[in-house]
Amino acid sequence: MKVKKTPLRKCIICGNQFDKKSLKRIVRNNEGIISIDKTFKANGRGAYVCDNNDCIDKLLKTKALDRAFKCKVEKEIYDEIISEIKEVE
Repeated sequence: MKVKKTPLRKCIICGNQFDKKSLKRIVRNNEGIISIDKTFKANGRGAYVCDNNDCIDKLLKTKALDRAFKCKVEKEIYDEIISEIKEVE
């Protein structure tokens, strides 16, 4: 019997690989709207961040979403996403 592979994704801050479902997915859709994707199925370019508080705090400092989405992301959007991630925990 074949063993089913679990999809791995890399955190954009620390670079470690984790199981896809254990990370938070942030997505930028075709209209340029950036939000948290709780279903892991939203269309658009996705970036993954692990649940580690250090990684979440470094999200704004390193401008990681700017690099991941290849566009300028406003500070308000960073603050909104960080507060949403911390709310869920």
